Amino acid sequence: MKKRLYSKIPLAQSIVALCEAKGIAHIVISPGSRNAPLTISFSEHPGMHCYSIVDERCAAFFALGIAQQIQRPVALVCTSGSALLNYYPAISEAFYSDIPLVVLSADRPIERIDIGDGQTIRQKNVFENHILYSANLYSEVVAEMIIDDPKVRQKQHEAQKHNEREINLALNKAIEQKGPVHINIPFYEPLYDKLDRSTVFPKNIPVETPHYWFSENLQSKMLDGWNQAERKMVLIGVNSPDSVDQKWIECLAKDPSVLVLTETTSNIHHTSHINCIDQLISTLGIKGFEALQPDILLTIGGMVVSKRIKGFLRKYQPKSHWHINSKKAYDTYFCLTEHIKLEPNLFFSHFLENTIPVKSDYKSSWISIRDQRRIKHAEYLEKITFTDLKVFEALFSEIPDEHMIQLSNSSTVRYAQLFTINPTFRVFCNRGTSGIDGSTSTAIGAALASSMPTTLITGDLSFFYDSNAMWNDYIPSNFKIIVINNEGGGIFRILPGKEESNNFSTYFETTHRLTAVHLCKMFGFEYRMAHTYEELIQSTRDIYKNNNRPQLLEIFTPRKENDGTLIDYFKHFV
Repeated sequence: MKKRLYSKIPLAQSIVALCEAKGIAHIVISPGSRNAPLTISFSEHPGMHCYSIVDERCAAFFALGIAQQIQRPVALVCTSGSALLNYYPAISEAFYSDIPLVVLSADRPIERIDIGDGQTIRQKNVFENHILYSANLYSEVVAEMIIDDPKVRQKQHEAQKHNEREINLALNKAIEQKGPVHINIPFYEPLYDKLDRSTVFPKNIPVETPHYWFSENLQSKMLDGWNQAERKMVLIGVNSPDSVDQKWIECLAKDPSVLVLTETTSNIHHTSHINCIDQLISTLGIKGFEALQPDILLTIGGMVVSKRIKGFLRKYQPKSHWHINSKKAYDTYFCLTEHIKLEPNLFFSHFLENTIPVKSDYKSSWISIRDQRRIKHAEYLEKITFTDLKVFEALFSEIPDEHMIQLSNSSTVRYAQLFTINPTFRVFCNRGTSGIDGSTSTAIGAALASSMPTTLITGDLSFFYDSNAMWNDYIPSNFKIIVINNEGGGIFRILPGKEESNNFSTYFETTHRLTAVHLCKMFGFEYRMAHTYEELIQSTRDIYKNNNRPQLLEIFTPRKENDGTLIDYFKHFV
């Protein structure tokens, strides 16, 4: 058996030891020199799963995809300088999506900052607006300086204790609050010296899980309101699969006064739910909105995609809005009245068993409208030509059961919202900041961490923006990418204010003539294309027959027809 080696630098040993103690075992490393002590210590550890990703922005989203699936912190390791700044898009996404990441950035000692040293920037607290905790560690005095000097030895001891405490606090915060933390680590040279044994044994401060309670007075007050209200709306945003027990979903479904609205990213399904929100409310008039206005709004999950439901609830506000989340509550609809700091299952176990179904036609009337809209949806899809909307219909009918679906922003996830998704799918999208950057990297990280076959559905701009995502050695052979290439930012053709001009096509729509064929050749993906509905059906079936290497299907749709088809889709419900 190969003998394990350690970095000679105690600080690097401490970080690895404390990561091990807290169960942090996935480490995404971007090559560099200043981070060599960490790279040596992690890569030599037999219990660590280390991945080498050159592009730091891709590395961070790749790590985010792993953490999204395992629901545990994933560590990122980079060298000093601008390398660290490339993590920021994924850090902000993790911050708003409650995904635990641990950034371990190597740095120069503090006396080297702002004196003209190479590859040196101000790294201290660089993520301060989008981070749960920033730990700035002390530089260690090099070992040769402390042999016969008790004062220096004491300073080294104090620095070690400070660093151990800060590392513990940061790692615990990532675990407890499910979000990103940053540990900045200044290293003196030499950086590559190794030992065959550890020289430090840092203290592991246990993780403390916060406990909240649902006071009897508040519970009684909320129950009184719930049991009297004839219009109760439950709106579920981004939600991890299997995080809400089916018995509570069934309990809500039995109450005729409760209308449950779900999004594609909610991963919750029931025949009595409204699962295509925009399809339902896109053409409602004042009377329709007034009839839909709830007395009580109960929300769970994260970000909501639908702009229409946000606009509706901000104008037609409920008397009470309760958000159920153990960490945070956003006042998205400007009417938040209660934040219950419990996980949904725990809240429902306290609450729903004490509720009484209220006689009401609130649910039944809207389910009837939903069913009428579904008929009109099918009628419209039957008659349209080959455009983006038709592509999504075909894809969701052809992708096999039991798949993870990763959706890119921004047209992609919005089109997906218009369809009833196969309940065996597990659906994810980076909705924390809703950026197009990093969708492919996230999907690859998620595919690596999951046992499910994974398909990324993405637009062309999002795909090309993150094309370096394919530059790694960890892509599962059964991973699929479906690129819908409409030669530009199709979302801008749908938004108000669009006008046909050179400025619009260049600076908003960003038209192009790129294809993915040469990227696939370079990165070892098998490439297929489709220009018609028939080619799409056949190519989709073909890529799911082949799991020996990653597959990419590029679907070309008419740039100037897609927006008209979608606009007419909503008019069809009038």
